Amino acid sequence: MIQFKEFTLDNGLQVIVHEDHTSPMAVLNILYNVGSRDEEEAHTGFAHLFEHLMFSGSKNIPIYDEPLQRVGGENNAFTSPDITNYYLSLPAQNIETGFWLESDRMLELAFSENGLEVQRKVVVEEFKQNYLNQPYGDVWLKLRPLAYKEHPYKWATIGKEIAHIEDATMDIVKNFFRKHYSPSNAILVIAGNVTFERAKELTEKWFGPIPAGEKYERSIKPEPPQTEPRVLEVSADVPLSAIYKANHMPARTHQDYYAVDLISDILGRGKSSRLYEQLVKEQQLFNSIGASVSGSLENGLLIIQGKLKEGVDLEVANAAIEKITQELMEQQIEAHELNKVKNQAEATIVFSEIELLNRAMNLAYSKLQGDANLINLEGEKVQAVTPADILRCAKQVLSPNNCSTLLYKAEKKQETVEAE
Repeated sequence: MIQFKEFTLDNGLQVIVHEDHTSPMAVLNILYNVGSRDEEEAHTGFAHLFEHLMFSGSKNIPIYDEPLQRVGGENNAFTSPDITNYYLSLPAQNIETGFWLESDRMLELAFSENGLEVQRKVVVEEFKQNYLNQPYGDVWLKLRPLAYKEHPYKWATIGKEIAHIEDATMDIVKNFFRKHYSPSNAILVIAGNVTFERAKELTEKWFGPIPAGEKYERSIKPEPPQTEPRVLEVSADVPLSAIYKANHMPARTHQDYYAVDLISDILGRGKSSRLYEQLVKEQQLFNSIGASVSGSLENGLLIIQGKLKEGVDLEVANAAIEKITQELMEQQIEAHELNKVKNQAEATIVFSEIELLNRAMNLAYSKLQGDANLINLEGEKVQAVTPADILRCAKQVLSPNNCSTLLYKAEKKQETVEAE
């Protein structure tokens, strides 16, 4: 059980304090309720670009990292389709430095053409290295628009195309900041060796004077139900052919989320899962295979992905996967198999709470879903799933009409030999 207290500032900043006096450290985690789903289709990649811009200096602090490093701290951030999350950890006695740094960049970034150009080049290079010039790097650039036709989940967090980042103007950047980076659109978690009273005092001192800004109201067109199978076959110079299957599933807050998450575990979690046992060990069609869920705040995806053994036909391998998913749709799972994945899932939850930073992140994410105490309810929600729930959800989620399949064919480039 993770203990915490909450309060909200007049400017709308939601704050959670988790005391842990067994640690000499303190953590500040700020979750901004903005991700790539909040972008316009003609200007994608901005949530991720902003993750970088937030480290390029604020109104009163030209170099973000220097003051933090002087007091023994470290920091990082990540962007997803749903959120942008910034975090720092430092010795608890130096916690006020963290408040100073985070509040100043929430108040106002030091927008400069040079800073924008530097970060734009960094992001463009990341796009090229991780998505365009790396084996299998473009999978999500192809699979997302195959699975989603309307919802902004159809583009990757890095962006839909490099040109959107290259063409970013200062006006667009400033407007994005004002729209999304305000106290009323953020959740602050303070965790570690700090009292609630001290955390509240520092929050009011450093974040209280920041103007609330206009509350962002999200309005996103929902993805229409998929009614027929979608298949895309591509070829690339990669070591092995691969298969990626995406099935639409309920949102993170839906009552069936945990059942579908367990379905992904039954299919593809570890070497005792159905896909691995049958397709890697027994039939030897795949070198590796697994399944997972996206965990999205809106309707997400259950993903099956595997790399084939050399010489195996893609259609044969795909049919083998579908035979296993069909079995899960037709036959109710035995209690002992379900209990095994339940216990694995609950162990993962417990281990995720060991690190102070993870606790802070999970509290923020639970609060974003509507209740910070959701962090303490996950285990019992997992254990409440029944074999009947698995069968019912499998029939809905694993239906072939609800599946988008990317067949990624390994095709070696022909080497040209010059005549002497």
